[in-house]
Amino acid sequence: MAKMTALICRECGKEYPTEALHVCELCFGPLEVKYRYEDIKGRMSKASIQDGPMSLWRYKDLLPIEGHPAVGLHAGMTPLVHAKNLGAFLGLDELYVKNDCVNHPTLSFKDRVVAVALTRARELGYETAACASTGNLANSVAAHAAQAGMQCYVFIPSDLEAAKVLGNLIFRPKVVEVEGTYDDVNRLCSEIAGERRWAFVNVNIRPYYAEGSKTLAFEVAEQLGWRAPDQVVVPMASGSLLTKIWKGLHELCLVGLLRSVRTKVNGAQAEGCSPIATAFKNGRDFFKPVKPSTIAKSLAIGNPADGYYALKTATESGGSMESVTDDEIKEGITLLARTEGIFAETAGGVTVGVLQKLVKRGLIKKHDVTVAYITGNGLKTQEAVVDSVGRPFRIPPSLAKFEHTFGRQGAA
Repeated sequence: MAKMTALICRECGKEYPTEALHVCELCFGPLEVKYRYEDIKGRMSKASIQDGPMSLWRYKDLLPIEGHPAVGLHAGMTPLVHAKNLGAFLGLDELYVKNDCVNHPTLSFKDRVVAVALTRARELGYETAACASTGNLANSVAAHAAQAGMQCYVFIPSDLEAAKVLGNLIFRPKVVEVEGTYDDVNRLCSEIAGERRWAFVNVNIRPYYAEGSKTLAFEVAEQLGWRAPDQVVVPMASGSLLTKIWKGLHELCLVGLLRSVRTKVNGAQAEGCSPIATAFKNGRDFFKPVKPSTIAKSLAIGNPADGYYALKTATESGGSMESVTDDEIKEGITLLARTEGIFAETAGGVTVGVLQKLVKRGLIKKHDVTVAYITGNGLKTQEAVVDSVGRPFRIPPSLAKFEHTFGRQGAA
């Protein structure tokens, strides 16, 4: 018996077959995957998970594929770092960093969602992969499509960081730079998806793609000894990641792997593109689209598809939302680097900056088990901090000059 029963509308509840669909034809609400949790509970256990592969596919019973994994076999199972140094700086005893800076193969959490999306796309018979992206997703789709032997088109805004553009071109997809914002790119891709039989991972394959984010909840719970954290801080672009972490924790309860979930889910945005956080702080259950203006380009979605559901999740969980300026983003990147040796991209600076604000406001307490999600590698966004980290000391090859510069004890 198939574990997926249907795609179900998140608004009106109408059910659809598990095909390449993403919007309800009645109310235009988004579709998501519906599972047979009782059947899954009967075959999924802590022992079976621990005996599984050291990848996100150890949780395949709760992922939307019917056969065996075919794409992204090494994605996931990234470190959960007990961030003692950063925790001491912030006044937190139980701070952890979920470090997707080292995810395989393209160094961001997008490797999770793409592994699931393209495995499902293959099951549905697609030969061409595509996406609209602010950078990391395009890198991951290009890499996974190359591994899967699929044709690939990636659509990006024309002002992305150089490393992310190169991170597409090296895999030899068709890279299309669109003159405009991500929201312009996404609208174009929605139109193309209606004309071409391509697997657009975040358009017609979106219900399956989004499910890959749940593995960030599954892994954290397992790495914490099968318990849910008290607090999580999650960066928000579309808002989907935040909602799926919440969903993933509750699914672990439904299949008997967690006793309860009391996690407060906190959202983090850049001030220059913060439609969800602004709505939350103003007490609204709807957001107003904005035109992005921030160095955090991976989060620069002015009209977030899951914004409403992210607001609902934060409220339901008792969490909060905050935003940080570009200067605070840079400070967050350098703080994480100098305390924990983790070089995060700009989205990571947003997470750390918001974490710091929530601690100062007393919303995250000293003894809370807190997980900060770091979703991408700083080598991709070096331009953001190049003017904030200083320059190397330059000396001739002379011991006297070295000692003159640093002193005889080697201290600057």
